[in-house]
Amino acid sequence: MSNAADFELLLRQALTPVDPPADLPERIEATLVNLTEMAADELEAWELSAMRDPRNWVRPAAAVVVGTTAGAALVLLRARQRRRSRSRA
Repeated sequence: MSNAADFELLLRQALTPVDPPADLPERIEATLVNLTEMAADELEAWELSAMRDPRNWVRPAAAVVVGTTAGAALVLLRARQRRRSRSRA
């Protein structure tokens, strides 16, 4: 019976809820802004003449996907923050 109690105690300790760090939203926002800017920089450096070779399509395509995804996530994050700040006021 002692093993079962120890197991339950271990499970209870392992499954204790953990609060996220206080600066998590700022870190996520900074990361998304950084990804969006890096994708925009990659697309700015891209030359149209290089598009003749399909092997050169990977980097611009990846930059478009990353930039679009990060930008959309950033918009959603900021909209959620605004909604929360309005509900608190």
